[in-house]
Amino acid sequence: MPIYILLSTLTDEGWKTVKSKPERIKEVNKEIEAFGAKVINQYAVLGPYDFVNVVEAPDNKTIARVSVELGSRGTVQIKSLPAISIEEFIATMKKK
Repeated sequence: MPIYILLSTLTDEGWKTVKSKPERIKEVNKEIEAFGAKVINQYAVLGPYDFVNVVEAPDNKTIARVSVELGSRGTVQIKSLPAISIEEFIATMKKK
């Protein structure tokens, strides 16, 4: 199944939610699964983004729906990036 990287930045409202109820992060993961995707790995990070999620989804349409649905709540801004494994990348580069 295709892999996507979701780079998330919380809004002020999102930070309030995480501060008062940090387990909400895990609840959102279940919502992502309800849209047909699955969180493989999740990291809280420092820098321009607050979270990095590695997500499996069947196609671009599914991950676009995840991004729009979660982003429309006003608590997070998401950048979605399709990813390919290094093995697939190398195999593609070897093709003539």
